[in-house]
Amino acid sequence: MSASVTTAEQLTELDAEVDAVERLDYETLASQAHELRERLNRFRIALSNYFVERQEIIDLMTVCAIAQEPLLLVGVPGTAKSDLVTKFRDALSIPTEDYFEYMLTRFTEPSEVMGPIDINLLREGRYIRRAQGKLPSARMVFLDEIFKSNSAILNSLLTIINERKFYQDGLPVPVALKILIAATNEIPEHAELAALKDRFCLKIVAHPVQDEHFFRLIDAGLDAQTQRDLNLKPWVEDHASLLDLLKAHRYLTMQMARRELQPDGSALRDRHRYFPEELLRELHRLLKTLAREDGVFVSDRKVVKLYKLLRARAWLFHGGKVEREDLALLAYLGETREELALLEDKVPKLLGLD
Repeated sequence: MSASVTTAEQLTELDAEVDAVERLDYETLASQAHELRERLNRFRIALSNYFVERQEIIDLMTVCAIAQEPLLLVGVPGTAKSDLVTKFRDALSIPTEDYFEYMLTRFTEPSEVMGPIDINLLREGRYIRRAQGKLPSARMVFLDEIFKSNSAILNSLLTIINERKFYQDGLPVPVALKILIAATNEIPEHAELAALKDRFCLKIVAHPVQDEHFFRLIDAGLDAQTQRDLNLKPWVEDHASLLDLLKAHRYLTMQMARRELQPDGSALRDRHRYFPEELLRELHRLLKTLAREDGVFVSDRKVVKLYKLLRARAWLFHGGKVEREDLALLAYLGETREELALLEDKVPKLLGLD
């Protein structure tokens, strides 16, 4: 059997497994929750062994993957942004056919990302893209230099990120997307990019590490180079898989959807169970403080996304309620490099975590 056939069969099997996950009930997922947490925590900790001072980024990638919220990696070239994504994908054993990556430029055509127009169908008057092997068919996507793309691609990305659909012959079609990670060397401040930037609730800077970890960087860099040359992937350790992330997402989504009617007619919601009111008020106060003192604007959309991300982090790290240390996610809310630098310093101080 050829390698291509084998890979196609593996993808078909994954499709069936994903469909099965999407039919699991809450009780089944709750019975697996402890093991899921253990697997995902082993995954994020083990993966960090192949990088120098990148645990924080890997943790955030894992949290965003569980919440199915996009993440933006910011940093100058050579700070392991692409390598982080590649190894993250490898370690989850995501098949090539279920993964899409592309470096965008202002010359990138929509067909390169969304798929070429089907000429035969176009002759029949239908505008259909052949999306197989392109972004709409991939469950994990990495877009490098995302802000350099042109308006045609940006408009499509807004719909895909926010609504998880793209248009075929004028009709909305669901995309497979579950994990989206993008990267940029710099965050541009052009007004036309504001909507796209807002879709990324969290952004994290990959700082150079050579000043403080010079010898470790040399050793890790040589290990990475020799592993690449010898086609070795020791980070593929089967600690967790895409299915584990999907189960965790469904479990938390079903938790957040639960309502319990109280004797007085009120409904007990997720925040009553898992987000102590005092801490929720503290979150509100911190957001207002950052807006008032530093002009850090957080849209209503991002507030809701932030809640989901805080719950995902709390479940992954503690298995239960949101704790004060989880609010450290506020450090990644910046829209510019200046805001990210400010929040990186200020948020831990406001929380008393520095």
